[in-house]
Amino acid sequence: MKRLLAILLVPVALAVLVGGCGEEGAAAGATVRVYVSAPLRGPEAAAGQRLCDEAREQATHGRGGEGQELRVVCLDASGKGGAWTLAQVGANARRATEDSATVAYLGEPEPGAREQSRPIVEAAGIAELGGLSGRVAVTKVAKAMEEGDASQPRDAVFDAYGR
Repeated sequence: MKRLLAILLVPVALAVLVGGCGEEGAAAGATVRVYVSAPLRGPEAAAGQRLCDEAREQATHGRGGEGQELRVVCLDASGKGGAWTLAQVGANARRATEDSATVAYLGEPEPGAREQSRPIVEAAGIAELGGLSGRVAVTKVAKAMEEGDASQPRDAVFDAYGR
């Protein structure tokens, strides 16, 4: 009985997930998010915090197309030792893909970590901007949203900066 219930609920759960992916687009004045993943503890914490702070500061100055509000969500990529871990980088990338309001992912400062997160976010049609300051990355996101289809901000950013 439990197995039958599980089998019946899987399609329903998938429909809910797909339905929340923003197929209808973003309305004027909607809030969209840029996820930032960086170590926020340990020896790399200062660089990670700077990345988040710059992105948040720039988001207060920028708006996307149709006056959409940019919000920055900072996620800690560090593990127990304070350095980034494969597990945490993957978890952060997956969290960004599960949010239908995500328009971009500002990957980890370390290129090796970005190699882990990039395939996850790009498979979801989210552009991964890495190796940039928070200020530059958010400026690029806002510009892509302004120049692209304002009703599809994720697509506009991916078309501009995705691979």
